[in-house]
Amino acid sequence: MKQRSRRTERGVALPVMLIILLVMLISSIYLLKSSNSTTLTASNLAYDSAQGRAVDFGLHKGFQWLSDTAKANKAQLNSHSAANGYVAILEEGQSLRSDAFWEGGLFVDVGKQRVQYVIHRLCSRDLPYDDPKNACMQTADNPSAMGSSVKAGDSLASDAPRFTSVPKVHYVVTARIAGARGGNVVNQLVVQIGS
Repeated sequence: MKQRSRRTERGVALPVMLIILLVMLISSIYLLKSSNSTTLTASNLAYDSAQGRAVDFGLHKGFQWLSDTAKANKAQLNSHSAANGYVAILEEGQSLRSDAFWEGGLFVDVGKQRVQYVIHRLCSRDLPYDDPKNACMQTADNPSAMGSSVKAGDSLASDAPRFTSVPKVHYVVTARIAGARGGNVVNQLVVQIGS
């Protein structure tokens, strides 16, 4: 009787071991794919971060020129300056995807990457901001925040703005990079400069 039970047990170990090996093989393949996906994700995040820093350098270059020009000679900001990537107007209907938006922009090299930036003044014409034929996006300080209030009888009409101080004209610095892996990064910076 003992011999019969041993004979039936001899063939069971092999199929059990094959099943265990198959489970281990499938688990190792899944683990390999999982670690590979994690590595690719980390690599892509690092690449995207590097592109973002490069684009921020383009924003910085544009802001630096805008700030220096505003301090030295604000009248230069009334007209285009292609040599500096400055456009004195932003036409309606232009978006980041249109080629006309990027006309007049400059390229700067950041390592092996090429970043393009352009500065737009948010005005309808390349005239001084206070010219009656020009319409510019402007901001002024809020008089109620400064402790003053509008006197009785003064107009609060929205079509006749009364600035409490020198208005600030809005400028937008936009930078973009086209990555080698097909990833594109576009960043914008809004700047207000007192006129």
